[in-house]
Amino acid sequence: MKAPDEDPQNAGSAAPTGLRLADAGAEASVPADAISGRKSHNGDGRGKSKKRRRRRRGPVYAPGTGPRAVAHVDTTETSPALTTRAPADSKLGSAERDTRVQRQAPFYGALDLGTNNCRLLVAIPREQGFRVVDAFSRIVRLGEGVGQTGRLGDAAMARAIEALKVCSQKLAYRDVTRVRMIATEACRTAENGAEFIARVLDETGLELEIVSRETEARLAVAGCASLVDPRASGVILFDIGGGSSELVWLDFDAREDARRRRASDRIREWVSLPVGVVTLSERHGGRDVSAAQFEAMVAEVAVMLEAFPNVAVLDAAVAAGAVHMLGTSGTVTTLAGVHLELPRYDRRMVDGTWLSGGRVAELVNLFVAMDYEARCANPCIGRERADLVLAGCAILEAIRRRWPCDRLRVADRGLREGVLVEMMSEDGVWSGRQGRRAGERLG
Repeated sequence: MKAPDEDPQNAGSAAPTGLRLADAGAEASVPADAISGRKSHNGDGRGKSKKRRRRRRGPVYAPGTGPRAVAHVDTTETSPALTTRAPADSKLGSAERDTRVQRQAPFYGALDLGTNNCRLLVAIPREQGFRVVDAFSRIVRLGEGVGQTGRLGDAAMARAIEALKVCSQKLAYRDVTRVRMIATEACRTAENGAEFIARVLDETGLELEIVSRETEARLAVAGCASLVDPRASGVILFDIGGGSSELVWLDFDAREDARRRRASDRIREWVSLPVGVVTLSERHGGRDVSAAQFEAMVAEVAVMLEAFPNVAVLDAAVAAGAVHMLGTSGTVTTLAGVHLELPRYDRRMVDGTWLSGGRVAELVNLFVAMDYEARCANPCIGRERADLVLAGCAILEAIRRRWPCDRLRVADRGLREGVLVEMMSEDGVWSGRQGRRAGERLG
């Protein structure tokens, strides 16, 4: 049976798995240091041999919450594998041994239907995390026009359903039985959001769940937590979406409760701003944006930030200098791709990248100075994002001006990875020592 074709779009907020969008039967892999941004080492400090790297064929996503537990995504296209280790007395060859063990692992699926994108990950548990075996990402702009009409448009719903049909085929192809499918801001706010969810079930067989903004924020934390600098006293994590933007303050200075080790347990405050790249660009323009229009977008978002709980306390924490930002969105991944001067977007290079505050300001100014055609021509922006990226930059700029952190780490991962981490944790796939590590914050 041939797997359904992937959508060729892989720019900006491409699937955060490193999987090059191709037929499901094709094999894809990532260097072992792709996620952490650091070279892999053995316990004695020596680099791993080339033979060892070839045998592993790619890294594994580890749901730890600090970069010392090197977070990896294995995008090798294989049958499911629960563990890469085989019994010491086994007489089987490595390939045959892997196949025997692989049959024991279930497939997990995580689908995120947002205001702008439809994204799917299919993964299997591994000893220290999970391996992504299939991925899909398509820009559908489900929330197009919702800000003006209050309803999902017919064309937007049709685009989303076509993408969801591909997701349904992929889930069926993998025989995925453990799956969580979520819909976010567009379906939350649209008058006909519930009707659309019912239509999706009828036409695709997929039962989507409209999640709260709080759940969306928590899942983003679970998916990105392994990129937190363990030396930081706190982190401002933000997810700039199409219709809403989640902002979370992770406070690691409160040492009085040492048992609370998961990053999600360290959420001190959070807020969901009712603004995203689609809604903001529709109000202020996205194709042709003057400097004055850009500043108007920044000012609109800046007012919303005043509603952040305990904002003065967070102001003081940032001023103390030990808080960094962690961004997960097409906006920040696009900035990182341009910063790295990539000839085409490559999530393996982008995920985990650090940007200084000064460099972010330079990149934002560069984007504002570009006209629409220049943005279309940039290989890390592209035509599908050219009319949205400035709205995203305006949201980012408002956050940065309010809380001028010196460092921003870029995450090409997020909500879907968080969904997979939570499901696998609920199922106890990481038992014993590995299970404990999966929920720990390192530092």
